[in-house]
Amino acid sequence: MVYHTIYITMLILLSFMLLACLIRAVRGPRIADRLMAVNMMGTMVMVMIAVLALMLQQGYLVDICLIYAMISFLSVVVLSKVYIGIYEERQREKKASQEKEHKGGLSDGNA
Repeated sequence: MVYHTIYITMLILLSFMLLACLIRAVRGPRIADRLMAVNMMGTMVMVMIAVLALMLQQGYLVDICLIYAMISFLSVVVLSKVYIGIYEERQREKKASQEKEHKGGLSDGNA
């Protein structure tokens, strides 16, 4: 009975932390903050599934937890790859606009 209370308390605490991470993922000022929040949410869900596996004494939930870990890892890798692509594209556009301004500044003013 004592363990059941501890499990329920842990699940409630983890759910509040999950809500805080969700808020951080939505309001994060930078993309890196959002990626870290999504990664942390995945980790917390895995811990919640593991606690449920202990509480319910069901071994198959651990398998689901491992599958969720792989999916979470792959999603963070894909999101990071997308973010890197967007960052590199912005850098190329910035460099092209700087070169265009630099070339425009060398003209004699007779447009």
